Amino acid sequence: MTAISPTPTSWDRPHRAAERMARAWSLAIAGTSYVSMNGLEVQDFLTSLSTRIIHALTAETFDPTDVREVGSTLVAAHFTEPTTLERSLAVLAEQFGNAPVKRVAQIQGALASGYALALRDRVLDEQEEIRTAALWARARAEEGRRVSEARFQAIFAGAAIGMSVSTIDGQVIEVNQALCDMLGYTAEELRAMSFDDFVLPEDPPTAGAMFDEVLSGGRDQFRIEKPYVHKDGHRVWTDLVASIIRDEDGRPRWLVAMFEDITERYLLQVRLRHQALHDPLTQLPNRTLFFERLNALLETEGEDDEARIGVCYLDVDGFKVINDTLGHDVGDQLLQTVARRLARSINGEHQLVARMGGDEFVVLVEQCEGIEDVVAVAEKALDTVRAPVHVGGHEISISASIGVVEQPLRGTSTGELMKAADTTLYWAKADGRNRLALFDAERHTREVKRYELSASMPAALERREFFVEYQPLVRLTDGVTIGVEALVRWRHPRFGVLGPDAFIGMAEETGLIVPLGRWVLHEACRQAAEWRRAVGDRAPIMSVNLAVRQMRDRTIVRDVRTILEQTGLPPAGLQLELTESAVMGTGGDPIEALNALAELGPRIAIDDFGTGYSNFAYLRNLPVHSLKLAGSFVAGLRPPERPDPVDQEIVAAVIGLAHTLKLSVTAEGVETAEQATRLRDLGCDTAQGWYYASSGPASAIKL
Repeated sequence: MTAISPTPTSWDRPHRAAERMARAWSLAIAGTSYVSMNGLEVQDFLTSLSTRIIHALTAETFDPTDVREVGSTLVAAHFTEPTTLERSLAVLAEQFGNAPVKRVAQIQGALASGYALALRDRVLDEQEEIRTAALWARARAEEGRRVSEARFQAIFAGAAIGMSVSTIDGQVIEVNQALCDMLGYTAEELRAMSFDDFVLPEDPPTAGAMFDEVLSGGRDQFRIEKPYVHKDGHRVWTDLVASIIRDEDGRPRWLVAMFEDITERYLLQVRLRHQALHDPLTQLPNRTLFFERLNALLETEGEDDEARIGVCYLDVDGFKVINDTLGHDVGDQLLQTVARRLARSINGEHQLVARMGGDEFVVLVEQCEGIEDVVAVAEKALDTVRAPVHVGGHEISISASIGVVEQPLRGTSTGELMKAADTTLYWAKADGRNRLALFDAERHTREVKRYELSASMPAALERREFFVEYQPLVRLTDGVTIGVEALVRWRHPRFGVLGPDAFIGMAEETGLIVPLGRWVLHEACRQAAEWRRAVGDRAPIMSVNLAVRQMRDRTIVRDVRTILEQTGLPPAGLQLELTESAVMGTGGDPIEALNALAELGPRIAIDDFGTGYSNFAYLRNLPVHSLKLAGSFVAGLRPPERPDPVDQEIVAAVIGLAHTLKLSVTAEGVETAEQATRLRDLGCDTAQGWYYASSGPASAIKL
């Protein structure tokens, strides 16, 4: 930095000297303070200040006022950092290095003095602004607090819902008029109360825990529906919202509660729930309430090994007839009477009577000690229902059937329990009505299996799970196999191979016996035709059973004709076995079908003869070729020492009469040589049974 020449001629051009000084000054203080001017603007600013300082340097008499203003101007322009002043003084020393030392010192002192005074005034002004702002903010806050308190008081006093403020130890300190009106107490009376005065037995079970958790600071708010007692004694149901208010340190100080009167809504809900859970005709609990009670019982006590439960499922016998003959009005009155009687007679603490629908009622017996407890309830219900009912000018004698189930709660499900009760009720109906039936797990298992088989039979037929085995029919005089009987089997994927006794009855009930029998007939005829092609006339006659339902099917004659044509089996190679009930003692279509079948050419045999009508007079008019004696008669010939003389005489008589009618006789169920010998001696023509061979595949038949 170049010093100003001390010669008087150096100040002849003060403007240039000021520009030189400003350039040096701006470089020295650059970055020392944060100002809103760029570099050129700073240099122009400092040029004007430098001009004033040079004027003070060259003046005859030194006046510090102007130099002090330079210092204050720096502060006003926000050059307020101490480094700025330090470097500014250094620039003066360098620029005025050849000037009189005293004058330079005076200028530096005046600049520093003006700078310091301006900086002090600036700090004082800022402090005053801060103090003024703080006072203003405090005034605003105080005003806001007063407004807020006034607003809260207005809201608190004029709110349509009840409000209270309490201490955390439960003492009420403030209430509004709405709460006083809601509960019928004055504000003074309510302020004299505590939380304990408002505890009621009807309170929700979780209410106490919620209050404790809020008062301890564990939660800030909760909401429940809670009843209170009006001063006159009636219940007021409220929607209660309670919130905790904390102090500056976060500690719970007050509890603010808001109460909305929901009594009308609550009573409406109670009425609606009663309607939803009770039968409108009898006013008994309905199936929904029954299952709610049962499910709750299973959930709460289902793990108790000792707990037991009982169900009585009741159905009014013959109710449909009463409804259809005397009218639905009489039927409804009858159900109402039965319901009242059951409700009066079965009203124990742990017993629930409900209407399941229609004429069905159910009794739930909780905490029973055994089956005897449930049976006692069922017998009381039977006696109650049996009493004559006077309805609409009629005296009606009724009865009921009841299914009784009693079992441990542990491991019991609602579905299984009610399925067992429904099944047992069906047993009581099937056993003759006006009685009770006890649940039998083994019988139920059999019936469930029977149902599963019945339901899966159509698909099993499509999947070809059925197959045919053959049992020889042996001529007794020489032991030659002259025929075979086709016996259907079911290779079930779950239960294994099943004989016809396991599924033929179900097939007849469901009607599946028609397509199943058609398939068996086709399969048997196909096999017989194959044997005939292999050995000619030595092939055995194929004997196939026809069920009663098949004989009553209009397509039976056409089906037999079609199958014979498709397989190529001559009609003489086929024997159709029919039970007595299919053709004897009936007329119409079955007899016409039997005659039409006989005209086709197959032999006709009566199966299980002796277990049905056994009417020889009727039999002589039918196109029958053979009788098959039921195995029960043949069993009497089994003992080697002393066969049953009655069975022997019956068999001899049947064989004799059959031969008189030109009918051959086949004995079923031959299991011993003694039976075979006696049958041969009695003149029986053919026999079949385990003594000769059990049923087996076609390959096991010796041709």
